[in-house]
Amino acid sequence: MKNKFKFLLAALALLAFSCHNNNQQENNISISPEAGTTYKSGDQVAVKAHYPATMKPDSVVYLVDSVKVGSIKDSSVFSLKTDTMPLGPRVITAKVFQGGKSQEISTNIVLLPAKAPEEYTYKVVKVFPHDTSCYTEGLLYQDGYLYESGGGYLDPPAGQVNDGQSSLRKEDLASGKVLQKVMLDPKVFGEGISIVDNKIIQLTWKEKIGYVYDKDSFKLLSTFTNNVGVEGWGMCFDGTKLYMDDSTNRIWFLDKNNYRQIGYIDVYDDKGAVNEVNELEYIDGKLYANIWKTDTIIAINPKTGAVLERIDLKNLYPEDKRAPGADVLNGIAYDAQGKRIFITGKKWPHLYQVEFMKK
Repeated sequence: MKNKFKFLLAALALLAFSCHNNNQQENNISISPEAGTTYKSGDQVAVKAHYPATMKPDSVVYLVDSVKVGSIKDSSVFSLKTDTMPLGPRVITAKVFQGGKSQEISTNIVLLPAKAPEEYTYKVVKVFPHDTSCYTEGLLYQDGYLYESGGGYLDPPAGQVNDGQSSLRKEDLASGKVLQKVMLDPKVFGEGISIVDNKIIQLTWKEKIGYVYDKDSFKLLSTFTNNVGVEGWGMCFDGTKLYMDDSTNRIWFLDKNNYRQIGYIDVYDDKGAVNEVNELEYIDGKLYANIWKTDTIIAINPKTGAVLERIDLKNLYPEDKRAPGADVLNGIAYDAQGKRIFITGKKWPHLYQVEFMKK
């Protein structure tokens, strides 16, 4: 019995030693570059798996965000191209294969645009009246009319300002007159809108509900659950897919028929993430977005998320002239046929036709 006990102890000691060696070997594997290192799009990243000289791997496979990008058979540097990679955090993994087994080690990099955004300003072409009761959340122009989503809770939750009941409106551009309006549930806060075919799609802020209306009659056709993103903010349509943002620097792609997620981009300039991307418009191949609580609009590459232009609209409607309860710039609409851009803000008395131009 005593001999069996000694054998068991010896076996356990051997197992512990083996596990210790394996763990030590795994701990001796590392990867460069250091986690969090920043690169510009187009840079080549020198990636290398570091392991003891006693290891003779069969191969080292490299992956970016779990997708294989290449492999090598020795300890040399792997050159990772970034020119076609999405911006933002990217996880790089090295899988070291030896004797039919593999070990993994990962790091991450942050990919930023190759250059800073171009700086733009504006010129006012024409000024139109705007309904000061509308807390503008979504704005678009089609077939000679403005369509606008107004946000607000009639009976707001604790801590939330009463901005009036949410609505969907059709308006005459020249007079600012509301031609058609439907009110939302008093407990729902209306957000961005888009027109797809003969339907208007409207988001809500925190309620995770989307509404689908007939564009002509404003009859509610259906609702859908919107679990994409943190919240529902801005929305626009490029003729193929919908874009939606959610209070962060992420812009989601939605299927135009069922409103489900089909992809996304993260918005970055040369300094880092650009958060609180808000009301959206698609203009000539670029996404234009308000930055919440600012008088800034940015133009975004819809494929990469890179900020291409930054437009300073300070003094378009100066803060010292805003009526009590008026708020920030929020609302971009585009007349594709007439090549006109319209800008307004929450409860602003004016809608401005503007031209953007380099500083």
